Amino acid sequence: MSEAGDFIDAALQRESSWQRAEEAQARYGPDLGSYGSSVGAIRGTVRDALRRYRQLDRDAITALSAELWAVPVFERRLAAVVLLQSRLSVLDNSDLTRIEGFLRTARLRELADPLAIDVVGPLVAGLGSQGRARAEAVLGRWLQDPDEWLRRAAVMAPLRELRSGAGDWDRFVRSARQGLAYGAGGGAAVRGGRSEVDVGLVPEAVSRVLAEVGKHRPELRF
Repeated sequence: MSEAGDFIDAALQRESSWQRAEEAQARYGPDLGSYGSSVGAIRGTVRDALRRYRQLDRDAITALSAELWAVPVFERRLAAVVLLQSRLSVLDNSDLTRIEGFLRTARLRELADPLAIDVVGPLVAGLGSQGRARAEAVLGRWLQDPDEWLRRAAVMAPLRELRSGAGDWDRFVRSARQGLAYGAGGGAAVRGGRSEVDVGLVPEAVSRVLAEVGKHRPELRF
């Protein structure tokens, strides 16, 4: 493990709580461990790490995120999300491949949704025209993927941009309809934090975007 990875992991374990860990384990199931660290502690740990290791460039940031994600512990994986969110400015469309791998293994709204809304969406929105076109082609592929978590991420990615009054509403409508049309019979969902077969991940995502954008832009219609 890298020095920065060791620093983050050790700090997260110092902030652990056996009570929170037991509660988290009950929600997430046996496939994902938990230290029982709070979300505030996770964010603070990543912030401290970035101050301590200021020399981390794009390759080091993405490698560290993969290192954190590789161990199936909730706090480590959320730290990977926060790390990417904190260094969006160094990412580009090629990093969507790595993020896609994270989304395929997240299997939890608590991990998948921040990746989509706080990492993928702002990453795409910040790209130049050529890079954005390539990134949107990747999201278009996600909308046709059998993995419902990827389709959900593609639908939710533009939420922040749309909510702020920017973004392409017509593109969102087309993407949402495409995501809803694929595999309408059901897909992977979560009950009590565990991955199960159910319906609703993509429809739920569409409903959330419509509800949140509607608060600020009620004139828009689906």
